[in-house]
Amino acid sequence: MSFAEVIRVYLPWLLSGITIWMNVLAGNMHPRAWVVGLVGQALWTVWTIADQAWGLLPLNAALWVVYARNHLKWRGHR
Repeated sequence: MSFAEVIRVYLPWLLSGITIWMNVLAGNMHPRAWVVGLVGQALWTVWTIADQAWGLLPLNAALWVVYARNHLKWRGHR
């Protein structure tokens, strides 16, 4: 199995876990929730390109903005 195939097949499982974890952290108002989300979005970008799932790019871009905004807002409320 090539590296690209490994990314396409197995990365979604890791990404699902990261996304669930980030949402649990956000629900608990953990200050690092949005940083975890941003790391996840970086990996979603890798997967989207590897799988050529171009329809996910608008969602990916929007979530980058939302997670960064939320991180900055939460950071200011400590």
